[in-house]
Amino acid sequence: MENWTGILQLVMEKKKEKTVTKTVYFQGALKVLRPNYLDNTGQACFFIVNPGGGYVGGDRYRIEVLLEEQAELILTTQSATKVYRTPTAPVLQETEFILKKGSVLEYIPDPLIAYRDARYDQNTVIRMEKGSTLLYTDILTPGWSPDGKWFKYDLLRLKNEIYLDDQLIAFDHLKLQPDDSQVEDIGFMESYTHLGSMIVVDERCTTGFLNQLYEELESYIPTCKIGMSMLHESGFTIRVLASSTQQIEEILAVCTSFIRHEWFAKKPLSLRKY
Repeated sequence: MENWTGILQLVMEKKKEKTVTKTVYFQGALKVLRPNYLDNTGQACFFIVNPGGGYVGGDRYRIEVLLEEQAELILTTQSATKVYRTPTAPVLQETEFILKKGSVLEYIPDPLIAYRDARYDQNTVIRMEKGSTLLYTDILTPGWSPDGKWFKYDLLRLKNEIYLDDQLIAFDHLKLQPDDSQVEDIGFMESYTHLGSMIVVDERCTTGFLNQLYEELESYIPTCKIGMSMLHESGFTIRVLASSTQQIEEILAVCTSFIRHEWFAKKPLSLRKY
């Protein structure tokens, strides 16, 4: 096994209408709390914890999650991912999700906060079988800098690859490097400071459904930028540019609640962490 700062391996399965842990292994600066069940649907909820409190230069993390057929999982974090100064090497986060037929993964981590001189690489590979469902979110937030300015981190690079029945259906590569470009200008953040993303993959994704979701978000448009695009097959993406973490969280929560209600007849999520 490679030399990881923290590693988490999790396999979930469905037993008697309830998703339960088949195997779990964690080591180093990653662990999970015992699963919660937020309602009576049998969907498990895990909180990922970094006992160290933050990521520093040279840290390397690996997360592997497998959902067996019909397993349903909400995966979140206990607090924001804070990336501090990385003078020697960037922080590396590698994640692999495998979703078998009929499984549902809602991955809703807290924001990534990059502080002054931070460098962060995140590589996520998601392998899905037809009939599975993915809701995947990310929020990027600039951390505090002594001079009070935004965008003092060095590099944020997030790469997502999604495969459906071994065919690549989405490749999303986001790179923010403030020293090499005016990130806040038109074509990048357009004067906004915070970025949110959502990727949804499910056979029920249609243009009509995306239009319905757009109507749910119309009231937010005067204060932020929202972009929505259909994937080539069975999915869509959403990007949000805003001026606060709270606004992006609220918009993504509206999306998640709408999907949960329309597709699964489930109540909105309430991930209380404090």
